[in-house]
Amino acid sequence: MFIKISLLVVFFAIMIGVGIYARKKVNTVDDFVLGNRSIGPWMTAFAYGTTYFSAVVFVGYAGQFGWKYGLSATWIGLGNALLGSLLAWAVLGRRTRVMTHHLSASTMPEFFGKRFDSHALKVVASAIIFIFMIPYTASVYNGLSRLFAMAFDIPFAVCVLAMAALTGVYVILGGYMATAVNDFIQGCIMLAGIIAVVAATLLSQGGFMAAVSKLAVFESEASVTLGQAGAYTSFFGPDPLNLLGVIILTSLGAWGLPQMVHKFYAIKSEKTITTGMVVTTVFALVVAGGSYFLGGFARLFDSPAIYNANGTVVFDSIIPHMISTLPDVLVGIVVMLVLSASMSTLAALVLTSSSTLTLDFLKGNIIKTMNEKQQLLSLRLLVVFFIAISVIIALDPPDFIAQLMGISWGALAGSFLAPFLYGLYWKRVTNAAVWASFICGVGITVSNMFFHYIASSINAGAIAMVVGLLVVPLVSVITRKPDEQRVSEVFSCYDEMVTVPRRVALEYGIPHDSEHLQ
Repeated sequence: MFIKISLLVVFFAIMIGVGIYARKKVNTVDDFVLGNRSIGPWMTAFAYGTTYFSAVVFVGYAGQFGWKYGLSATWIGLGNALLGSLLAWAVLGRRTRVMTHHLSASTMPEFFGKRFDSHALKVVASAIIFIFMIPYTASVYNGLSRLFAMAFDIPFAVCVLAMAALTGVYVILGGYMATAVNDFIQGCIMLAGIIAVVAATLLSQGGFMAAVSKLAVFESEASVTLGQAGAYTSFFGPDPLNLLGVIILTSLGAWGLPQMVHKFYAIKSEKTITTGMVVTTVFALVVAGGSYFLGGFARLFDSPAIYNANGTVVFDSIIPHMISTLPDVLVGIVVMLVLSASMSTLAALVLTSSSTLTLDFLKGNIIKTMNEKQQLLSLRLLVVFFIAISVIIALDPPDFIAQLMGISWGALAGSFLAPFLYGLYWKRVTNAAVWASFICGVGITVSNMFFHYIASSINAGAIAMVVGLLVVPLVSVITRKPDEQRVSEVFSCYDEMVTVPRRVALEYGIPHDSEHLQ
């Protein structure tokens, strides 16, 4: 217990220290929301990765999908790394940074408002974020409850309040800069923690080959495999179709989440994109791949402790139960791992929510004129507000909110992914197409929550994203073209001429006697 508490005290002290240090660098709204667009490659990469993976992934999803799909759940982590990280940086990174800087957009709703010249789109986008971000924020706490009960035997409420207070302090003090620095520290803890936990868990089963042999004897519960043994160690697992839905939602969904895309707004230079792409991909391979790989062995730890009174599996109990078999030092490391994952995600969510509500809803609508000082005050007050609301929901979640947490990703990504992606690349996207995407994203996920015409809320979210990708170009083609002059001005940022080093010029076949590439 002394070791575990000591680790937490040091961890908390570092987080607060970073907030105090970053406070000196926050003088403007741009500093608070984007770190003055000067965050380096490693911190940007770790900020993306730590925001991506929270306790929901490590405790909830890894346990649930590892139990359902066995070792094939590792495909989810690979999808997160290759599709949700590598390809996201390659496709969105540079264009997002260039266009948002050109439009002076600090948030996703502000991007929609300026890119499509529509104040209404900006307001509605901010409303969607406000509605679906709070329950998602509350869900971040859920993975901590059973883990802290196992490690410290303290009430969940105490854990939630402590984490919320600590996160609030450093976000309020240092804004995005403090969040980015702490994300880097927390990311290092997550990397070391997941490697240690996976290794220790496999050793407890006699090693990798012994663990796989034990897992191979389990018969599948899925009708598609007729219950044969070995399904949980097979290449695509017992239920490949639903597995694909999880991969799409958790990987492609990151492209449309405001708190994820926000990281591209703050890119400092070209080097940040190249380095960030590699570092984020490796980070996701280790953290997400390791988490789902660990969850794949869940059935080896079958125990009455993971079942409720009616005999059904409590998925959130699986990973904590697996961890409880490890030495105390490793338990302490896991607690720090999950705290790091949760706090980094929580910080990104409340910063995104407060900036959206201040810059996209209050400013110019409720409060007609807001100077720099008033905006900073509003941002900090709303950080407190969002954390307080999420704590209240987390401590006593009603059934409706509990359902809403599960569809938050689907509603947000289903609404924003298609118009944001097409808006960066295609001049023909119309306002009507953006409205259609918003309606489809929210409509499919919310209506399915009540009518259940799609069996899995995960698949509903994935379908909402795919529908958006089809609807936006279709509606754009059949509706009136946007103003060509204005769209050309928006896209002119991509045609701005720059000077590059000789090594870049040679790669593009520039004549030997050219001095510069203009």
